[in-house]
Amino acid sequence: MPRRTVETKQTTTWRRAEVAATSPPAGLFTRDAETIARTMARRSVSPKGLGSAIQVIQFLINRSGRNLAPARRKELEKAKRMLQERRRRD
Repeated sequence: MPRRTVETKQTTTWRRAEVAATSPPAGLFTRDAETIARTMARRSVSPKGLGSAIQVIQFLINRSGRNLAPARRKELEKAKRMLQERRRRD
C-alpha cells in the first residue's frame, strides 16, 4: 500500500504522519472511461479500495461544476458506474 508523508500541526509542534491516500496519475481524468476505471481500481492508486476511487471521481465531478464539459462529465459518470458495478460484483 503506497503511503505518503504529511505534516500535521498539533498545538505548537509539528508531527509527521503516514497516510494511505488515493493518488491518481496526472492527466488520468482526461482519458476514456475504461482507462479511468481500470487505473482507479488498482491498489497502487486507491489503497483503501473501490469506494475511495468512486469518491475521488465524484469529488472531481462536484468540484468542476459547470466548468466541466458535458462530454467529460459523461465519461466520468461512466467510469464511476463501472467502478460501482465492479464493487457490487466483489
